[in-house]
Amino acid sequence: MARPRTNDEAVRERLVACATEMLATGPRESVTVRAVAAAAGTSTTAVYSLFGGKDGLIGAVRDRAVGGLFQDLSAVPTSKDPLADIYALACAYRGWGRGHSHLYTVLFGGAQSFDPSGAVGAHDPVRPLVAAIDRAVTGSLLAGEATSIALSLWVTLHGLVTLELAGALDAPTAEAAFRSAIHATLRGWATPTVFRSLRRTELVP
Repeated sequence: MARPRTNDEAVRERLVACATEMLATGPRESVTVRAVAAAAGTSTTAVYSLFGGKDGLIGAVRDRAVGGLFQDLSAVPTSKDPLADIYALACAYRGWGRGHSHLYTVLFGGAQSFDPSGAVGAHDPVRPLVAAIDRAVTGSLLAGEATSIALSLWVTLHGLVTLELAGALDAPTAEAAFRSAIHATLRGWATPTVFRSLRRTELVP
């Protein structure tokens, strides 16, 4: 009888999915090669063959999260209004987090560190946000350094999404908090002229 394959794409997907769930629901120390392999219905050999070990598997989970968030933010179209684009990107970020709660928890919940300054490289999830902020700064809509503005906006987004995923906010409260917090953050960085004219209806379709 032929031995079952331990390195095909289906096994890889199961291992990544199981590792994602385990990382999202428990401490990293509890995620062992044996435990993940058992949950995925395969052998420890598959983990080493496909990922080189536990660190490689966890890296694959993080790469999946980074790539997914980057893809969704990159899909947001660019308009002539950088502030509207920033708001749209914030909405995309929130939408990805709500739709991929396990991956979000792995990426931002402490299992992996994340540097919003661009250390992730070409697929840095916040790169589209920084680009939109750059345009707003260049157009004298926001005052400050783009990375600092992006960091403050990301901190706000992360807090909101984390509370929402934890069930701390009901749907109406989460929606109202999201809109008011993002607008308040943008007003805080706005140039004086924009600050006087900035209204919620200018950013929300």
